[in-house]
Amino acid sequence: MSTSVLISFAIYLLMMLAIGVYFYRNTRDLSDYILGGRNLPPSVAALSAGASDLSGWALMGLPGAIFSGGFSQAWIAIWTLVGVYLNWSLIAERLRVFTEAAGNALTVPDYLEARFADSQRILRTVSSVVMLVFFTFYVSAGLVGGAVLFESLFELDYTLALWLGAAVIVSYTFLGGFLAASWTDLIQGIMMAAALFSVAIMTLLALINGDTAAVTTDAIAPLAGLTQDLTVVGMISLAGWAIGYCGQPHVVVRFMALRRREDVKVSRRIALVWSTITMASAVAVGALGYYWFGGELENSERVFIVLADTMLNPWVAGFVLAGVLAAIMSTIDSQLLVCSSAISEDIYRGLIRPQAEQKELVWLSRGSVIVVALLATVMGMDRNSSILDLVSYAWGGFGAAFGPVILLSLFWRRMNRNGAIAGLVVGAATVAVWKPLTGGPAGIFDMFEVVPGFILSFWAVVAVSLLTDGEREARQFDGLLAAFKPSGSATPNTVSGYNKEESCHV
Repeated sequence: MSTSVLISFAIYLLMMLAIGVYFYRNTRDLSDYILGGRNLPPSVAALSAGASDLSGWALMGLPGAIFSGGFSQAWIAIWTLVGVYLNWSLIAERLRVFTEAAGNALTVPDYLEARFADSQRILRTVSSVVMLVFFTFYVSAGLVGGAVLFESLFELDYTLALWLGAAVIVSYTFLGGFLAASWTDLIQGIMMAAALFSVAIMTLLALINGDTAAVTTDAIAPLAGLTQDLTVVGMISLAGWAIGYCGQPHVVVRFMALRRREDVKVSRRIALVWSTITMASAVAVGALGYYWFGGELENSERVFIVLADTMLNPWVAGFVLAGVLAAIMSTIDSQLLVCSSAISEDIYRGLIRPQAEQKELVWLSRGSVIVVALLATVMGMDRNSSILDLVSYAWGGFGAAFGPVILLSLFWRRMNRNGAIAGLVVGAATVAVWKPLTGGPAGIFDMFEVVPGFILSFWAVVAVSLLTDGEREARQFDGLLAAFKPSGSATPNTVSGYNKEESCHV
């Protein structure tokens, strides 16, 4: 690796740490640390949500899938865009208004407890445990991906690379909290899109000029078409990436942090444009890389990295390759913050010490970042850990457990606390049971576990809610819905119908 690439990486890492130090000086209370004081500009919210979601798989996994599996794998990108649109259209505005009206809820468990007036705090406990379990796998997967990147680029020992990556990410997240994570995600999101787009364009120009790394291009088979070798079960599985979107806590928390509800439309447009550019570029990199290398590459997931190193000036390549690290970091920092908020806000203040002071909670959140990162790093010490399996498992768990619960809580008046608990438990359990199964009639057990998990969780919410009383929760919903009327018709926390005496925020 050239000196220029090393210097580019070093500049990037120092920039991330500088942002953490800056926002450390601007973090005054727990709301600032875990939700940015609900003051996130639309551009930051849009790119932060996108960068937290797409992660390194958009730069390595998707191009590699196109390279090895053809254009049928482009359905991953298509369903991803569908998920982004539905998330911003169905969830964002209502969740932003509802969480503020529900006693200024700072986390998803905090919101669910207030929405369903759960004085026994069972919902908070169950949702927090589900978050911590699945996020530990998610963080570990990201750290392993970062370690593999450091190992391959800088010829570092895997263990050293793993701990180095963890130290950098924990440092700026520990210092600056949500604002540091969100603003670094803005930079990382721009870098991701620019990196993929520039490599795609340069490779296309090289192919037009007749350049190729393949020994011969005469016998290169064309890439498989959009529907070639795609089964019904396969298509339904790919659709799972879309339906799982509304249950990702590290993504929906960006909706809660927007400075005002009117920003949702602007954020949605930015998110869709950015996601379209990023996804289309990733597909193009995989396809163009296939023809550049004649369909032969030892590790297809390295196609972007190899092309970037080949096509670009070493200084530019350094920043482009830093975009891979950016994608990984942008997801891990968000996940660490959700874990820390679950420990400090949902468990410690919610269940153990309600009278805890703000400074105490902020430092507990910072300590939680370190503890979760250490645990995830230890889990990642196994060099043979499967990154894709860990990521899909966590995505499926969140999508199945939280997706139907969050969606129905925003739109269905009759939903109650018991239904929400049933949905969380059934969704998480389905993913855990379905994951190791294979085969079955028509290969049904090969289906992405988020699909059956989401369906069963949805019907569990509906069935249990209809079988148990929900009058109190219905009144809570009426109050929150009043806050959702056109701006100026009601003021959050003072809206007609929302009974703070019945909620847990007394």
